Amino acid sequence: MLHTPTPHISAKPGDFGKTVLMPGDPLRSKFIAENFLENPVLVNNVRGVQGYTGTYKGVKVSVMASGMGMPAIGIYSHELFNGYGVKNIIRVGSAGSIQKDVKLYDLVIGQGACTDSNFAAQFHLPGTFAPIASWELLREAVKAAEENGAHYHVGNLNSSDVFYGDHVGVPEGLDSVYGLQKMGVLALEMEAAALYMNAARYGKRALAICTISDSIVTGEETTSEERQTAFTTMMRVALDVAAAMERK
Repeated sequence: MLHTPTPHISAKPGDFGKTVLMPGDPLRSKFIAENFLENPVLVNNVRGVQGYTGTYKGVKVSVMASGMGMPAIGIYSHELFNGYGVKNIIRVGSAGSIQKDVKLYDLVIGQGACTDSNFAAQFHLPGTFAPIASWELLREAVKAAEENGAHYHVGNLNSSDVFYGDHVGVPEGLDSVYGLQKMGVLALEMEAAALYMNAARYGKRALAICTISDSIVTGEETTSEERQTAFTTMMRVALDVAAAMERK
């Protein structure tokens, strides 16, 4: 166990609930706390990474930003799992669709997360590790998505270290996105694989639930404001999962 407070979280022991929702954006963390939690209390604001704890349907739940990318969520999930005894982390964020049937505002529940990152090298594993979600969280998320009337997909995400990829001069058919498309990967994001690996390493549970914010296939996209405040179905689904897991 890590000593608390940790280098990046100033909360006291017991400040976090059993389940933490993790959006990348601190403003989305604030939005979830203010609009969905009862009596939210700010428990962390180190580096502006806002973390809140309140109640949802009578259950103690926390929400804290992770920042962008695998190094960032790797740090925060490690400290939550090992310093604060958190059992479940649910990433709630945006993703870019690479399949024509995965539309703007659809939910993608990440059953697995392939990656171009070298994050797994730290674990000294032979071969290639396959980061996957917790079955318990995944099952509850599908149930909650159906109860909330969400249009959702379950499948593979791709967690990339690169947002602005350089595809200039790459021959047609050899582009990385084409390769991911033909393997059935649903969407691109930047955090899930590291979260899943940390959860596997420390015997915890993790899941990524993403809302499609843009589509590489159609060129459609949402605004930055919409990405902060309009993805409420995803938030409700994740919170319903948190409430369900409290009873397990």
